[in-house]
Order: sequence, then structure tokens, then C-alpha cells
Amino acid sequence: MNGIRAWIRQHPTIWEFLLFNILSNVATVTNFVVMWICTGFVFAALNQTPFQFLIFNYTNVESDLGLCGFLSFLTATAGAQTINFFVQKNLVFKSNAAFAQAVPKYIGLAVFLVVISAALPAYSQTLLVNLGIPQGITPTLANLINILVQVAVSYPAMKFWIMAPESQKEGTI
Repeated sequence: MNGIRAWIRQHPTIWEFLLFNILSNVATVTNFVVMWICTGFVFAALNQTPFQFLIFNYTNVESDLGLCGFLSFLTATAGAQTINFFVQKNLVFKSNAAFAQAVPKYIGLAVFLVVISAALPAYSQTLLVNLGIPQGITPTLANLINILVQVAVSYPAMKFWIMAPESQKEGTI
């Protein structure tokens, strides 16, 4: 255990990134569970209803699940981002950033991520089906793509903007 603590002290940035990704799995699990519940039950009746609005193109109901897909990805992402804020603020960044200042920034990030995450699956699912991936697993694979995009955007935004380094507590390991 002392070796692990020494390594963490020597590599705090790497440890933070690893912890960010490990603890993001709380949001990932939330995301998948909500997406499965929504596509399988909550919005299942809407899976043959095409939906298109601005960049949201869920008109190929055979591959993107139509309005069911849109609402499911939207709901799953929103729920996961809510959980993620508290996990990242309290456990990863150990940020003492003022809640009133951090929340609006995080909401801006979350809205951006929700828009991307609600738009991207229509395109990624169609691509996956066209690549010969079975339709039954394309929502799960599209969700995995969404999560990778979210990590690539959210880690730097949270580290350098929302949970600013000067607001972090030092020496908490």
C-alpha cells in the first residue's frame, strides 16, 4: 500500500486522470442502465416514430430507434452527468470551488455534452449498421462512442475550467 501511495504522490496528474476515468464508471453505469431501461421500456413505444430537429436526425428508425433513441440517449446522458458532477467534484478533484460558480459552468458543459450525445447516436448507429454490426447491439456501441467523446471533452473542461486548479485541496492522499 505504501508503494501505491508513493506512486500517487510522484504522479498526481496521472493518478487524477486515472481516478477521473475509474470513477466516471459510476456515471457510465448510470448511463447504460438508464439507456437500457428507456429503450427497452420507457420510450419503447416510440421506436418507430421518426424524429428530426436541427442536428438531431433520428429518422432511420431501423437503425437509430427514432424518437425512442433520441429520448433514451438524452435521458441517459442527463442522468449520468448529474451523478458525474458530484463524483468528480468531491472524489476526483476534491474541489472546494464555490458550488454557485461551479454548477453553472458544469451545466454549460453538460448541455454541450447532452446535445452532442443526443445528436451523435443517430449517425453512429447508422454507420455501425452499415458496417454490418447487428442492430441489437448498435445502441450499446453508440453509447460507448458517446462516453468516449464525453471523456475527451469533460476531463480538460472540469480540470481547467470548472474545478480550477487553484480551488483544489492539496495533499489529500
